[in-house]
Amino acid sequence: MQRWRRLDEVPDGYGPTVVTIGSFDGVHRGHAEVLARIVGRARGTGARAVAVTFDPHPAQVHRPDEAPPLICGTEQRLDLLARHGVDAVLLLEYTLGFARQTPEEFVVSCLVEGLHATTVVVGRDVRFGRDNAGDLDAMVALGEVHGFDVDVVDDVGETQGARWSSTVVRELLLEGDVAGAAAVLGRSHTLRGEVVHGDARGRELGFPTANLSQDAEGLVPADGVYAGWLRRPDLLTTRPDTPDGVLPAAISIGTNPTFDGVQRRVEAYVLDRTDLDLYGETVVLELVEHLRPTVRFDGLDPLIVQMDADVARARAILLGR
Repeated sequence: MQRWRRLDEVPDGYGPTVVTIGSFDGVHRGHAEVLARIVGRARGTGARAVAVTFDPHPAQVHRPDEAPPLICGTEQRLDLLARHGVDAVLLLEYTLGFARQTPEEFVVSCLVEGLHATTVVVGRDVRFGRDNAGDLDAMVALGEVHGFDVDVVDDVGETQGARWSSTVVRELLLEGDVAGAAAVLGRSHTLRGEVVHGDARGRELGFPTANLSQDAEGLVPADGVYAGWLRRPDLLTTRPDTPDGVLPAAISIGTNPTFDGVQRRVEAYVLDRTDLDLYGETVVLELVEHLRPTVRFDGLDPLIVQMDADVARARAILLGR
């Protein structure tokens, strides 16, 4: 998949294209339907499928104090878009200046002159251009003027009565319901970051953990203990058949209240392994199921008993034993 961060990076004469536009935070199942539509249309007409998205998220520019936390980081989003088979992603810098374009200026510069779009795939609630003045009717009218078709995708699904959306995923994660979020995402929610040194308390207790850096990508869900998987992308690239590439883990999120901690941390104990050295390695944590909330224990003995129980539940969930 080709990745461009400016319109002038698009090769001259690139196209024709089938294009969709969106923030694609989380790249959930609703997004997947739209992406499948552009890929299908492109393959059927000999065109190329292109997703246009933005960095930072528009809400972070227009309402920085009210902007919701993002489900995934930029690199995670690009990787997820690539999984859906698009030929290219145009990641445009979103600024107040960019937002001042009229709907027609955006369409002409980006979709017509930049990408030579023959079809634009959008939802009925599409908004674009200055003050979100462009809507579906405006897109259809501009297509008639500038020579592209508009393919409308209706809402494509719901889970437990809630429409597939980034907002729903965000709410579920902030409640700790990673299984519910996975039902909307179509996959487990992930966190990606470098393993850094922590306080080594886990090792002292017999449960050495891989601590993610504070700048890890991905929305950190509610404090608690989770069952999940620790993936090692670099190792899987160099040694795809290694049994150590994907490992079962019990994942703790919180401030370690038993030790009067203050900083929220994400740390993963790989089940039944004390021999791993992951420092400096970038890992991906897949959160499968919430086990329990974070609680404060009165001493180490009850904490260790609970950690043993957490590991046993994670083992049963992940490995069936």
